[in-house]
Amino acid sequence: MSFLADVSHLGENFKKYFEVLPAFTPELKQETFRIRHSVYCEELGYEAVRTDGVETDHYDAHSIHLLLRTGSSTPVGCIRLVRPDPQQPDQLMPFEKTCAAVLDRAHIDPAKCDRQHVAEVSRLAVLGSFRKRKGEGNTPVALSDRDFGAPGMPRFPYIPVGLYTAMFLVAAESGLHTLFVLTEPRLARHLSALGIKLTQIGGPVQHRGTRIPSVLNTQENIESIKFNLYPLFEVIEADVRRYSPAAAS
Repeated sequence: MSFLADVSHLGENFKKYFEVLPAFTPELKQETFRIRHSVYCEELGYEAVRTDGVETDHYDAHSIHLLLRTGSSTPVGCIRLVRPDPQQPDQLMPFEKTCAAVLDRAHIDPAKCDRQHVAEVSRLAVLGSFRKRKGEGNTPVALSDRDFGAPGMPRFPYIPVGLYTAMFLVAAESGLHTLFVLTEPRLARHLSALGIKLTQIGGPVQHRGTRIPSVLNTQENIESIKFNLYPLFEVIEADVRRYSPAAAS
């Protein structure tokens, strides 16, 4: 995409409006659960509305959560990394159940991977007030061809790129080398256009619409970041390190 070559001040612009951080405290996790409830339960109806206004499941106890918010700490979006239960490492991750019949196990078999070093990218969600452009209200994250720029109206998808970049950094720090993701075909295509390296590992499956399973290598994606995205990468890396549990201790 020629737009990426013309982008300037990505890091400055992100820092001006957003920050992204590991949600390692109970309070920060609650923020992500409330975002998920707003998007997955109230807006899209993927899950039942809950009286407490938070959307959680049993995978959350052994997941890594990330939160993106504005500079004034207004919640914007979230993402999580579901790790196998350390007490039951053979327990299936969500996508393994959903895609059991369509995975190409000759390419990669999640069950045969080192379960200490794998995770599933899950619960990517952005609040409606930050994503609802025309035709984009029926998906948990907005990313379209227009985000790569158009004559007279350059744009950049700061929110999903910020969440994915922070996710890769935290995954690397946590020793998670192989990441699985179940996405809409369109989202997978747009992530690829941004330079995120996904490899499809199975056929389409019906799960809240058509979804395809893919695998990502953490270090490969960090090392292949486009040169002109480095200023943005450095700002997000600084956020992640500043808010990491080690920095807070």
